[in-house]
Amino acid sequence: MTTPVVCGECGNRVLCEKFSPAHTQVQWAGEGAALCPRIGARAAAAGVPGARTHSCPALRASIARAVAEGRLEVPADA
Repeated sequence: MTTPVVCGECGNRVLCEKFSPAHTQVQWAGEGAALCPRIGARAAAAGVPGARTHSCPALRASIARAVAEGRLEVPADA
């Protein structure tokens, strides 16, 4: 089941689903580089499309916080 997660730094909202502790699916409302200032800066510096840069440390921390708080569940059989 997908769960909305809001980035604690830039406020962008993504939909997440955990399949295991290490596997997280993130669905952006649009292109990450256009929505996230960190991804946009990294993509511009590297000269690659933002779609190839899927996450940033702030978003990963927000997802980890959602798991720790029980808002985003990791399947028990994972």
